[in-house]
Amino acid sequence: MGTLWTNGKIYTMQSDGHMVEAVYTENGFIKELGFSDELQKKYSIEETVDLKNRVMFPGFVDSHMHLIGHGETLLRLDLSQMTSKEEVLNAIAEKAEKLPEGQWIFGEGWNENLWAGAEVITKNELDAAVPNHPVLLKRICRHAMVVNSLALKQANIDESTPDPAGGLIEKDDEGNLNGLLKDKAQDLMVEALPPISPAYLEEALSKGIESCWENGLVGGHTEDLSYYGNFNKTYNAFKQTINNANKKFRAHLLVHHEVINDWHAEGHHFLGGNEFIEFGAMKIFADGALGGRTALLSYPYADDPSTEGVSIHSQERLLKLVEKARSLQLPIAVHTIGDQAFQNVVDAIKVHPSEKSRRDRLIHAQILREELIEEIKGLPLILDIQPRFVASDFPWVIDRLGEENMKYNYAWKTLLDHGIPCAGGSDAPIEPINPLWGIHAAVTRTNPLDPEGAVHIPEEKLSMYEAISLFTKGSAYACHHENDRGMIKEGYTADFTVLEKDPFESNPDELLEKIVSMTVVDETIVFTKK
Repeated sequence: MGTLWTNGKIYTMQSDGHMVEAVYTENGFIKELGFSDELQKKYSIEETVDLKNRVMFPGFVDSHMHLIGHGETLLRLDLSQMTSKEEVLNAIAEKAEKLPEGQWIFGEGWNENLWAGAEVITKNELDAAVPNHPVLLKRICRHAMVVNSLALKQANIDESTPDPAGGLIEKDDEGNLNGLLKDKAQDLMVEALPPISPAYLEEALSKGIESCWENGLVGGHTEDLSYYGNFNKTYNAFKQTINNANKKFRAHLLVHHEVINDWHAEGHHFLGGNEFIEFGAMKIFADGALGGRTALLSYPYADDPSTEGVSIHSQERLLKLVEKARSLQLPIAVHTIGDQAFQNVVDAIKVHPSEKSRRDRLIHAQILREELIEEIKGLPLILDIQPRFVASDFPWVIDRLGEENMKYNYAWKTLLDHGIPCAGGSDAPIEPINPLWGIHAAVTRTNPLDPEGAVHIPEEKLSMYEAISLFTKGSAYACHHENDRGMIKEGYTADFTVLEKDPFESNPDELLEKIVSMTVVDETIVFTKK
């Protein structure tokens, strides 16, 4: 007894343009593809889902996200769309009026590149706006935060506090703290925050998963396990939310190196878990982000020649971390935005190659050089790219890096043409969770908010098939599920994303509309558009 899915356009993604008339699923898997009348004769159909001429794809999966962090943005003050510093300051002041004195105020996603003048918020401005509450506002990239004096006091951070390895405590021209903490310096503040309850984590996860369903996502490769107290506390929240609360979602968990010993002590192993929660590679950060000029480059920043960025680890430490992963028979997943960070990780992989055909993952990989692309051809790895970064980073990234250094940056088409496998993600909450927005950025190379519609490096546009493949076949390949996920094919999971419009026949700008009609995980309809 199973389900027949019919009366729509069904793209299998097995090859460009390949379609079938109907799909029969049973016990959470695809049993057979074919013609509707033939499948009805062959099988005992318990339920027929009428697609009503809508368009069905293999379920979209985000290859790099922070699921709890995304859920938190739905619970906390969202600053990501605010277009001025004054708007942010007014928002937190208004929030403070509704809270008891002394209660923390958290904000997510400020982005000075959306503001006139692009001047970041400072401690003194926060103090003036909110004098009686500790305040912590995370930048959109999550590689920087700004806090006020009360927050600094609670963390025991003052002008004499040294910069931690891989981090920066910023000061003004007079040597006074300005409230900005970058990369590993943020950990000093995180340690001072009030403890996070399991109930909070479960609420954030529930909100995050529901948001994913609404945007057509059946799963995500997510990195959350080291930020909310301890490994077991966070892992238990996933189990409680997905398994016990029956919120079906394919969560592939990257394991940060700071909790890898706890993970190992509990007896876990690569791809261990169940069909909804499984463990992936060991996560490492090699550098920071472009927004705070902490992405590690092989050349000085064009708009600030005093710096080339920040290396989170020395090369010796990076080698030891990779060696640690190999001792646990794990591949690595490494945050590498700058080209020098990318080079450092490739060098480490060559010293300690992965075993048992377990592919390493280089995450972001948006700042490259021609020789780096040549160097990784043939290596057992995949690049987790975020096409939406094109919409967010241009045109300011050109001034930051220099026009002369842009040829192989955000070069998704070049990577695919060189045979380098890529998977598509959002890095939510850094970028919007909607995979269709990422697909739009990949095929148009534009920012939807730009009234002039500037196309950035048009030769790197992807075809619609290539772009959708990033979030289907690409994401499956990234987590070693290319033989049972990412396509509509016999034996593959019954995970589907159903759209109201056909991306292959519509104007790409229609991807920016709310066109997700249905999301299906494990043969179960988890979202239907009202």
